[in-house]
Amino acid sequence: MTSAFTTQKQQASQWFATLRDQIVAAFEALEDRQATGSTASLPAGRFERTETKRKANDNSDAGGGVMSVLRAGRVFEKVGVNTSTVFGELGAEAQKAMAARGVPGMRDDPRFWASGISLVAHMQNPHAPAVHMNTRMFWTPHAWWFGGGSDLNPCIEYDDDTAHFHATQKAHLDRHDEAHYPKLKAWADKYFFIPHRGRARGVGGIFMDDYCTGNWAADFALTQDIGRAFLPGYLPLVERRRDTKWDAADKDTQLVHRGLYAEYNLVYDRGTKFGLTTGHDANAVLMSLPPMAKWI
Repeated sequence: MTSAFTTQKQQASQWFATLRDQIVAAFEALEDRQATGSTASLPAGRFERTETKRKANDNSDAGGGVMSVLRAGRVFEKVGVNTSTVFGELGAEAQKAMAARGVPGMRDDPRFWASGISLVAHMQNPHAPAVHMNTRMFWTPHAWWFGGGSDLNPCIEYDDDTAHFHATQKAHLDRHDEAHYPKLKAWADKYFFIPHRGRARGVGGIFMDDYCTGNWAADFALTQDIGRAFLPGYLPLVERRRDTKWDAADKDTQLVHRGLYAEYNLVYDRGTKFGLTTGHDANAVLMSLPPMAKWI
């Protein structure tokens, strides 16, 4: 399986980098349009790119990635678009977690390779929704799969925004199978639920993990369309809400809602746990956390 998947690994990692570049360019274009209201005097934000490294237990190279973060812009208070390609051997804790999910061969051969893109945007205007998107490929000598999705996290909800976001995702998934959207929507509703709060962290989206039909090309194509759905599903919402007037009460609502996001990512998110337990750059792993939040 190792030699057979060399080309596929390259295709996947290149696609994630291409998607990152498309999103970064689109977000910087949003920043270039002059804002109104409290952010009008701010300069257009630009992404700062930082290379990240992962070290194996013996301090040898184990891959890394690029952390792209924009802070204090006209539209985005903080947005990160990270890509990574990491490899090596899983530690005992990660092996146990993978084996519990049904990944075969962990005890005999714990080698792995993983590549993906991860995005989280926190907005200046409380009426503009925060958002998360992630797609990834994971490989071991005995298994491979894709995962990811995107979900909308508004602190002030608008039904038409939610409808557009979901309709765009459904349209991209329907190209492959009309059964995908209801299944992946239900998966997202379950995955992005905060048990100790008894509520979802947002208005949902789509999510899948451990996805492998045995047809790599078909599964990769589905993963690509999950990524392609992001910009047309999200950009119109930002354009619609970025200049909406807001007050101190709206900002307070936003900061409290961000607390939910922070709680979920630190307590439940599988990607956060995997990144920290496998030794990836902690700043890149925790990029998803908001710049400011509050708790009642």
